[in-house]
Amino acid sequence: MDGTDRADAAPRSPGAGARPLVTYGLIGCCCLVFVTGPACGLSFGGHPYGTGRALEAAQAAYFQRWGVVPRALLSGGARPLLAPLTALFLHGNWLHLLGNLLFLGVFGGRVEQRMGPVRFALFYLGTGYAAMCCYALAHPGSGETLVGASGAVSAVLGAFLRLSPHTRVTSLFPFLLFLPLRFPAWVVLLFWLALQWLAARQDSGGPGVAHLAHVAGFTLGFLHTWLCYRRARVTGPTPAREGETQP
Repeated sequence: MDGTDRADAAPRSPGAGARPLVTYGLIGCCCLVFVTGPACGLSFGGHPYGTGRALEAAQAAYFQRWGVVPRALLSGGARPLLAPLTALFLHGNWLHLLGNLLFLGVFGGRVEQRMGPVRFALFYLGTGYAAMCCYALAHPGSGETLVGASGAVSAVLGAFLRLSPHTRVTSLFPFLLFLPLRFPAWVVLLFWLALQWLAARQDSGGPGVAHLAHVAGFTLGFLHTWLCYRRARVTGPTPAREGETQP
């Protein structure tokens, strides 16, 4: 997937033209946390988390400690309330990690340049936190652990839809034999959102992908950007009143 520039007649932003260092930093942090945790399956000088059932037990304990458990989050304890922030940097497997980082790498830079690095960082963390809370509210009795940057990355997609809907992106669709085709961002992102919404209707709060967190994050990201980054309208000179002349 690849983004290209397009003149969208938007006012210059605080980070316009700057390298998206926050996006790079988030990608680096997610990778570092993953490769040093028990889910990556790599061994550096041995197997610190064990193998077989010992590794599975270590993974479960790791996610239970740093991930979000909806039932615990809604209990109001101090530690569970911090869990959505730590869970944003955890991923269950390589596919989970690479999928999120692909979307963040493609769409995050443009959004960061529009918002500026500080606001983008707060936007990413805030919408990611809120998306996990939305999922917990929908499944208050669930004891399953929720991890991943998907809610925050989905918010970035929603923001991109608002800021650069006509930017063309290269996409691969399985039903089109994985041919690389270029579409406007709004086509790709709305198609993706529709798939997430359909899948979210089947969510039960059990093991699997938390599609509802994706939908919540996307919606929050779009609404936040729509409210805070409306494009300035260009108006002509004020009409002269009687007895005056136009400048």
